[in-house]
Amino acid sequence: MTHPFLFLCIAGLSCFFSYNLVRMPVLSMFAESLGATPEAIGMVVAASTMTGVFLKLPMGVLSDIVGRKRLLIVGAVAFGITPFVYLLIDDLQTLLVLRLCHGLATAVFAPIALATVASMFADKRGVGMGWYTASTQTGALLGPLAGGFFLDHAGFSDAFTVAGAIGLLGLFLVLQVHITESLLEPMGRKNTLSIMSNGVQSVIRNRAVLASSVAGMSKMFSTGVLMAFLPLYGFSIGLSGTQIGFLFGIQSTISLASKPLLGRTSDRIGRRPLILLGLSLCALAMSGIPFTSEFGSLLVLAGIFGLGDAAVMTASAAWVGDSTEPRFVGSAMGVYGTLSDIGHASGPIMGGLLIASIGYPAAFLAAGGVLVVATAYVGIAMAS
Repeated sequence: MTHPFLFLCIAGLSCFFSYNLVRMPVLSMFAESLGATPEAIGMVVAASTMTGVFLKLPMGVLSDIVGRKRLLIVGAVAFGITPFVYLLIDDLQTLLVLRLCHGLATAVFAPIALATVASMFADKRGVGMGWYTASTQTGALLGPLAGGFFLDHAGFSDAFTVAGAIGLLGLFLVLQVHITESLLEPMGRKNTLSIMSNGVQSVIRNRAVLASSVAGMSKMFSTGVLMAFLPLYGFSIGLSGTQIGFLFGIQSTISLASKPLLGRTSDRIGRRPLILLGLSLCALAMSGIPFTSEFGSLLVLAGIFGLGDAAVMTASAAWVGDSTEPRFVGSAMGVYGTLSDIGHASGPIMGGLLIASIGYPAAFLAAGGVLVVATAYVGIAMAS
C-alpha cells in the first residue's frame, strides 16, 4: 500500500466519520426536535445528496481537466467546516439550506477520490476500491456509533463539535496526499465546455457504466430509506439510541470487513456475479425489516444488508473504472456518483411520503422492490 493511497484512505475514513456522525442517527432526531414531520425529515436527510445530484458529474469531468488534488481539498474543507455551523441552527428552513451546503463535501470529494483510486490501481482495481471503500465504511461505522452515544449521553451540540474536529483532521490528511496528475494539454483547457461535453457523451454511451450506476443508484435508494427512517422505526418499537447505533454499526462492520476480500474476488471472477449477489442480499434485508421488531433479528438483517452493500459498491465502482478510457475516469465516476445520489436523495423523500400515508412497512418494502427491479435490469444489461 503506497503512502499516497494510505493517506487517502485515512483521510476518507476521517471525512466520512465526520459526515456520518452528523447524519446517522443524529440528523433525523435533530430535525424532529425542530418540529419536522416525517416528510420534512425525508427532505432534510435527502438535501445534502441533492447537491451531489447536480455537482458530482461536473466535478468529475472538471477533475479530468484541472486535476484531482485541488478539488479533493475543496471537498475536505466542506467536511471540516460545515459541522460547526449546525451549532447555530434553530429552524428547519436554515437546516435545509445547511444540508445543501454540507452536500458539497461528498459531491466534490467522493467521485474524485474514486477516480484517484481507479488511476492508482490499473491492474488490481478491485483490491484498491475494496480497501478505499472499506476505509470510508469505517468512518460510516464509527459515525453512527458515536451519534447513538451522543443521543443517549450528551447532546446535539457535542455531536456537531466532535464531527467538525474529525472533519478538520480529514482536511489535514488530504493535504498530505501526493497525486501524480495526468492533465489535458493546456490548449485543450480553453475549450473546457467542449471537452466536458465530449467526456459526458463518451461515458453515457457506455453500457457497463450505466449498468453499474443503476446498481449503485438502487442500493443507495435503500440506504437513504434506512438512514432516514430506521432510527424513527427503532424508537417506535422500543429500541434505544445505542441499539439503533449498533444496527448501523453492524451493517458497516460487515461491509468494511468484506470489501477488501470482495474486491480481490471481483478481480479474479469478474464484477458481474458480485453485483447481482449484492443487490439480491440488499433486497432480502430491506424486505425483512417490517416483519420483525426484535433487536437480534434486525441485527441479522443489518448484517445481510452490509454484505450486499459491500458487494455492490466495490464491484460496481471497479467495473466503472474497467470500462472507461483513462482520460475519462473522472467523468465516469461523476456519472456513477450522480445516479447514486439520485437514488440516495429519492429514497428518504419517497419513504417519507409512504410512511405519512401508509406506515413504516411500506417504505422498507418499496426499497426492497426497487432493488428487485434493479437486479433484473442489471442482469439483462450485463447479458446483452
